[in-house]
Amino acid sequence: MPNDLPPELRPDLPPDLRPDLRPDRHGSYPPLSPAAQALAARCESRVNELARHMARETFEQLPGYADLPADVKDVEIAATVRSGLRLFLRRVRDTRGRAGDFSLFRERAAQRADEGMPLHTLLRSHSTGVYVLWQALRAEAAEGEEGALIELVDFLLRGHEAIIGAVAETYLDEQAALSAERREHHRSLVRGLLDGSLPPSRAFDELGLEGPSLVVHVHLSKEEAPATPAVAGRRRVRRIQTVLDRTLGAGAVSLLGADGGHVIAPQPADDPDGVRVCAELATRIRQLCGDGVRLAAVTAAAAQDVPAAARTATEIVRVARACGRPPGPHRMDDVLLEYHLSRRDESSDRIAALLDPVGDRPELIETLRVHLEHRHDRRSTANHLGLHPNTVDNRLARITGLTGLDIASARGNALALAALLLRGDVPG
Repeated sequence: MPNDLPPELRPDLPPDLRPDLRPDRHGSYPPLSPAAQALAARCESRVNELARHMARETFEQLPGYADLPADVKDVEIAATVRSGLRLFLRRVRDTRGRAGDFSLFRERAAQRADEGMPLHTLLRSHSTGVYVLWQALRAEAAEGEEGALIELVDFLLRGHEAIIGAVAETYLDEQAALSAERREHHRSLVRGLLDGSLPPSRAFDELGLEGPSLVVHVHLSKEEAPATPAVAGRRRVRRIQTVLDRTLGAGAVSLLGADGGHVIAPQPADDPDGVRVCAELATRIRQLCGDGVRLAAVTAAAAQDVPAAARTATEIVRVARACGRPPGPHRMDDVLLEYHLSRRDESSDRIAALLDPVGDRPELIETLRVHLEHRHDRRSTANHLGLHPNTVDNRLARITGLTGLDIASARGNALALAALLLRGDVPG
């Protein structure tokens, strides 16, 4: 009958006469009726019994719960359940209707996140506990106490909403912190592997790598990786990392910055040289970061070969940039001669010094680089630089006059190319 219900649930009362049971701005609820408080009080003697029942029987139906250590169930989880039951009963008695302290729930949520319990299992345990408490209240209610029972259930569900929010928030915060720690640990391992400060075998073991690997160098030009705020830079790295994970799989590890970095992945059986991988990565990263993406992949047969492979991949990209090759994936075969000419020996300093007379003239250096890349085609060079062909001729003549290099001859061409490579005069 409607008159048996508490006022807030009676349909025969107009809304303005029903009590408002919502919390105020301090999180406090209106006090419950004496009948509801009396019904809840009769369950206080069953707190320990209910806690044991939940920890040892009810929760066993939850995925993964049966695998937890016995002491976790009997000590931590049982204590949390007891605390939750007593918190509910304490809030029922509290005439000021305060929400209560959720610190233990937050502490346990952080522990479960650290232990790897799935969030859905943790939340289901709280919801299951609420259902068991509802069963206990229902069993305790006598005839004529239906209104008090409904009032308690309404109060129970409102409190459960707050607890679930606190638990989920703490779990996700802890999980994010743990994920950040793992990422930074992986970064430090990759950094140590690449710079030689860690034994390669140890770094490989901790990174979960084994066997032949593919070491990829990713480079973004300055135009595609400008000096952006820290947040934008981190967002760029996360998006590139997502592409790497999807293309190379979860086994890949990386050390990335806003301008690129290195990736180490298990060597694909169907793509041992990484040609397909680099082409796919170039396409996907270009969609995120623009056209100035360059990549090179080198195979490392074992852990100790990774640092050298990373240096080689970086050099391939540097040489390709120095030669003015368009962005995209690069292979050693693409820059074989140029790579050889860029190796340093006793003659390197003298060859590099051949361009010192124009070293302070970046427009001349750039014209020389583009002209060599475009196989001495003055019109193609002019189009690429946005100049008149006559301007290109004048600049080349100026270079010859200042350096003495006849770049139209085979010897002068080879010396000019080697000097560019050895100087590292590359575009951003």
